[in-house]
Amino acid sequence: MLVAMDYTFILQAFWIVIPIYVANASAVIVGGGTPIDFGKTCKDGRRILGDGKTWRGLFSGTFLGMTVGFGLSVVAVYIRSSEYSFLGLTHFEGFPLMILILFSLCFGALLGDLIESYFKRRIGKGRGQDWIPFDQLDFLLGAFFLSFSVSEALFLMRVTSDQWFFSNLTFWHILFLLVVTPFIHITANILFRKMKQSHTKNLRV
Repeated sequence: MLVAMDYTFILQAFWIVIPIYVANASAVIVGGGTPIDFGKTCKDGRRILGDGKTWRGLFSGTFLGMTVGFGLSVVAVYIRSSEYSFLGLTHFEGFPLMILILFSLCFGALLGDLIESYFKRRIGKGRGQDWIPFDQLDFLLGAFFLSFSVSEALFLMRVTSDQWFFSNLTFWHILFLLVVTPFIHITANILFRKMKQSHTKNLRV
């Protein structure tokens, strides 16, 4: 029984965070183009955000994360009516509310990353420089904050019968994600950098 509980607990956490991970990664992979800060600097002479934060990354990351979330929502509906309903996987309130929930998760993740980048530039850290643990948790905290705010607003306006955030994310879900996400983020960054280095070498050859 304990093993089954652990399994569902982990699956529920990852089910919710997958769109967040996709949004954050897509903003880097698909990004490029015009910087969000338009190349402007603050009074300290440093860039507001930097070239790594672009409008294309912001919009494409949000869109791709939400697209994955829509797919998970459809799958969750079928799972809820099957023998695996005990898994308790969220369908993000279903259509059309899932649009708001998933937007708050994905856009919130990228908003958190932008806020972290602003403060990162203020202390003199440039693009690509590590700022542990903030680099690994900024997007997750941003997603939690905005999705909580949207869920609370929907609940207070009586659009939903319960508060989605608290109904699907317990203290233990959040704690688990806060602990495991840095390791996943660091591993993904190492692999991404190695792939870029390998690609650069191949171009030179």
